[in-house]
Amino acid sequence: MKKGMIVSEVRKGSIADELGLSCGDTILSVNGIQPKDIIELSFIVQDENINLAVKKAPILQEDGTTLPGEMELYEIEKDEEEDLGIDFECAVFDGIKPCLNKCIFCFVDQQPKGLRESLYVKDDDWRTSYLQGTYITGTNLKEEDWQRMEALRLSPLYVSIHTTNPSLRVKMLNNKRAGEILDILDRFKKLNIEIHGQIVLCPEINDGDELKRTLLDLKKYKKILKSLAVVPVGVSKYREGDLLKPLTFENANKIIDMLDEFNTSLKKHIAMASDEIFLTAEREIPNKKYYGDFVQIEDGVGAIRLLEDSFQRCKKKLKKCLPEKKKASFLTGSIAAKLLNKFKAEIHTENLEFEVIEVKNEFFGDKISVAGLITGSDILKALEDREFQHIIIPSVMLKEGSTEFLDGIKISDIKKAFKNRGQNPEIHIIKDCYNFDEILTILNEA
Repeated sequence: MKKGMIVSEVRKGSIADELGLSCGDTILSVNGIQPKDIIELSFIVQDENINLAVKKAPILQEDGTTLPGEMELYEIEKDEEEDLGIDFECAVFDGIKPCLNKCIFCFVDQQPKGLRESLYVKDDDWRTSYLQGTYITGTNLKEEDWQRMEALRLSPLYVSIHTTNPSLRVKMLNNKRAGEILDILDRFKKLNIEIHGQIVLCPEINDGDELKRTLLDLKKYKKILKSLAVVPVGVSKYREGDLLKPLTFENANKIIDMLDEFNTSLKKHIAMASDEIFLTAEREIPNKKYYGDFVQIEDGVGAIRLLEDSFQRCKKKLKKCLPEKKKASFLTGSIAAKLLNKFKAEIHTENLEFEVIEVKNEFFGDKISVAGLITGSDILKALEDREFQHIIIPSVMLKEGSTEFLDGIKISDIKKAFKNRGQNPEIHIIKDCYNFDEILTILNEA
């Protein structure tokens, strides 16, 4: 990932827009300072007088050659709290603090070669943890990081705990410093930095008695522990060896019961099992009270509940009849397919056929069931030899802000494949995957 303050977007009507800054420009300094990250930048730009040193983006010529961008210096007078209106490619400008672990369950290491570069980045940076909700292990923290955290008091952070057994954590993370987890938690407690914890559950490794031990140790940190997500390990077909085992029905039920006992002992609801654990346990998804503010939604905790509640609200707005026949096909992974087929049974609009297509994950293997890891090649295989009118694809399958799948295939490639066989279905990208409103709009359109 590139270092530097590279502009990704300039908001219309902002100071940066008026100055003529554009995507691809690089800000070299602000008031003579090169900020480490957007956190430091936010303090600097509070000044009323700002000097920006900028290297403009390269200019593409008609003959295909590129001219280097010119250097520009901008002097700005603004209100103290006024924003410049710039978004950047990355929230940290001096480079992401890399992960120094070799975790036995790391999904980055379970990917084939040839995917886009960003998919191989192992982010273990406390700054992106605060800014974007990424998880840190704490094994790469230096004293200067602790001092800056103490000065800024940024909270909350997202922490990958996995186990509080020092020797087991060293084994799981393959890092000698991983055994310092209790010291790390003690320091967060001393600094009063709140955390959202994560446990990637690896059957027969950190479950059972080891999970009991971890939960017992975490009681000491109930003041700063705002939530705890327990999620099962994901195993792709590229994982070597047989160390990691899939979650079983019995194991999933024990985990849910153990977390319920933990919450009862604390007299507060902190620990939550992921949707996949509830499905494996063949239990009903809990009501929204179980998930609180849904702070662990990106970890697959509560997504089904949000979507189901949204559908129950939206189904009352479904039209009773469409003027012409319409077929809408929703593409998703096996976990969401079960839920959407349940919705399908409750949709009774005349002239509307709502179809759910469960896309098999051949790219990563059949043990991967989430929609976010479905690739373009999987989509193309699922759509072979069939006719479609409307295709609905959740945005979690695509690179953020783009139409590109994990394997580099784009929506335009899907459209081209249809065109080659004489079809032209309309493809809809659903931005909010936890809400049925966008789907409702598509289904109700005449």
